[in-house]
Parts: sequence; C-alpha cells; structure tokens
Amino acid sequence: MSLGVAVIGAGIVGGGVVKTLTEIQEALGANTGTDIRLTHICEINPDNLKEFNLEDVTVTDKVQDLFDSPDVDVVCELIGGEEPARTFMLGGLNAGKHVVTANKMLLAMHGEELTSAAVKNNVELRYEAAVAGGIPIIKALREGLAANTINSVYGIMNGTCNYILSRMTYEGLAFDDVLQQAQDLGFAETPPDLDIQGHDTAHKCQIVASLCSGSPVKLEDIPVEGITEITADDIADALDMGYLIKLLAVYRNVEGKIDARVHPTLIPETHLLASVRNEFNAVYVESDIADATLYYGKGAGRMPTASAVVADIADIARRGNGPCRPPFQYEDRKPLCSIGEHVGQFYLRLTTQDISGVIGKVDAILGEHEVSITSCKQRDTHGDNHVHLIIITHNAVEAELRSALTEIDALDCVVKPTHVMRILEENN
Repeated sequence: MSLGVAVIGAGIVGGGVVKTLTEIQEALGANTGTDIRLTHICEINPDNLKEFNLEDVTVTDKVQDLFDSPDVDVVCELIGGEEPARTFMLGGLNAGKHVVTANKMLLAMHGEELTSAAVKNNVELRYEAAVAGGIPIIKALREGLAANTINSVYGIMNGTCNYILSRMTYEGLAFDDVLQQAQDLGFAETPPDLDIQGHDTAHKCQIVASLCSGSPVKLEDIPVEGITEITADDIADALDMGYLIKLLAVYRNVEGKIDARVHPTLIPETHLLASVRNEFNAVYVESDIADATLYYGKGAGRMPTASAVVADIADIARRGNGPCRPPFQYEDRKPLCSIGEHVGQFYLRLTTQDISGVIGKVDAILGEHEVSITSCKQRDTHGDNHVHLIIITHNAVEAELRSALTEIDALDCVVKPTHVMRILEENN
C-alpha cells in the first residue's frame, strides 16, 4: 500500500516536512506499513527547495496540479494565514484529498466550514501541528483520553510569551528588553503583536475549546488579554507571594457552559505549569477518569512542528480504508460563559497617592461588592509620592470585582487604572 503526499509551501514548517519525508521514508514505512512518498511540492520560491534532493518529486507553482494528480492522497497546507490557505484547503478537501495543516488561525476562523467540507467528501482534516507544535495534545484529547469527559484545559501555548515572562522572572529584565532579544533570536515575529497581545494563543484556545466541548466556539467570543501590561514589579510581587505569571489558554466545562479565555495568570510556584520555562509549551488537562495529565515539549520551531505534521500523515496511512473521523464533532451549540461570570481569586495592583486612609476606602468599596481581601501590601514607587497597593482577593465574581474597580479608580487618591490579573483556580 502507498500514500502520496503533496506539500503546499516549503518555507520554515513546510521545509521541515519535506526534509522529514525525504530522509525517513523507510522508517515511516516500517512504522505504518505503508509506503509514504512525497510526490508533489507547490512552491513559488525556488530558493526554498535548494537544500533538498527532489529527484522523484514533481515541483510546481500551481496548486491545482496537486488536486488533479491521482498520485496525491494527502495535501499538507503549510503556508499559514487566512487566504489563499482557506481556498487551498477547501480545494483539496473538495478534490477528495485528505488535508493536514498547521494553520491555527484558519481553523479558529473557519473550522465549521472546513469540517463540513471534510465530512461531505469523506476525507480527513488533521491539525495536530496547529496547537502546541510538537506536543501531541490533539491526539491525546481525541484518542488517549477518548474515555473521558474533559473538564478543564490550561495551556502555556505561546513560546514567545513564555520566553519573555521567563527572562523577566529569572533574570529581572524589563519587558521591552526581553522582547527585543526574542526578536533578535527569532523567537518573536516583527511585529510581535499576534503573540504578545494573546491572539495566537486565542486561536489555539478556540481549537481546544471546540474539540473538547463538541460545540463550535466563535473566536471573537473568547476574551483575550496579552502580556504587554506586565511589569517587572508584577513579576517580583508575584514571586514574593509564591506565584509565577504565565499566559494561559483556559478551557473549562462549567455546568454545560463553555468557559474559554486567554490571559496572564498567577500560578502557584508548586504547580507543574510553573516550571515551564522559555520557549517550551505545556498543556495541563483535567478529565473525569484519568484525572490530571500534563503534556510538555517544544511548541514551535521547524522540526517539532514538522514532526506533528508527519504524525498526522502517518495516522492517515494507518487508517487505510477505514472510516474518516470528522476533525471536530459538533454535538450541539453550547453557550459560552461571559468573563463576568468567572469566579476566582484576583491580583490587583493599585497606584495611589501616599496618604492615609486609602486602604480603608478601597476595602470598603470592595466589601460593598462582596469582594474580600486575603492579603495586602504597600510598595514605594521610587519617590514620586505614589505607592502601589498589591492586593490578593478571596474568590469573587469578576463582574462584581469590575464594578468595584470602576468606583475605586474614580477615587481622587487613585492615580492610574487598577491592573488586574487572575489567579489559577483552586484544585488545578
């Protein structure tokens, strides 16, 4: 049995897939019982192909050649972005080809449409590489935990953000300095907004939430906060209180509702996720039968991502002529929790005048909204007659907290809007 593979785009990830398919063809055959062959590459930049031996591979700049060829069973879309990737993926599915992609943005924006096309044409659409790079989290959720209901997922899913926060935490560096170093090392894009504003993580959160809930989740309904407001003082204050700050993608099953969000989170230093440093990713899953499981590894990069793409190709080969699984199985449409419904502990950083009575005023307003304080400390802001009040709350309803902060920020003694971060829910 043979399986012909075509690659659209031989850039960073696509080049890694080409390299893998051409160098380990024999091992793949032994592992899958199938002769997996790279038959076609669609690439508009010949320079991307110079490093490869493509003696038996058809190279073209016309995507339709891949769809028309009887030698192509699987099409790998590896150019990224929304268009023309969407058109190419739909073209492959509608031509009866299995499709493998690393394109989290496209899946997050058009997952329902792509799922419908895959089901209609009885072909596979696989996307392991779209979430957490080389970590096989999609396979774990779909297969390894198939007997389970997934109660919650907490993921460090952006290596750029984790690298920045790690350097700030362990070396005391400022955000802007670390960001520049990350760009110089190739860990961060230029401009870096998709990463540091949290949107890359939101794409992955949407995929995980849709997969785990069995319900289509709209990307625009996921609340997103990035890491640009986190200061060195926040990092230090969190450490003093036994926490580290990580950007998390959160999915929770809350009494039939979907809780999906992305934001910086204070994580107890004893938690497994707290030890994940630099560009590494990790996904912490809680399920009803297996309980807690952790998945760790490189979340990006040429070869880790290529590994995930080729793993999907191998799974298609093993499936043979068996039934195709829908990429997402939408059982119903579940409502999403609003961010105001969230209940948990919060970190508050208030910047106030250095005068007496401030804490009393703040505590009184919080109390009116049923928000109580578990700890509070004052820190000097270096001689400008302002101080920072660092407050940790007990569990509170976020909508009530936000109402209280609207009143607090309006006080004459408060000189900047309060900075808020959530703390990882108890028992996670």
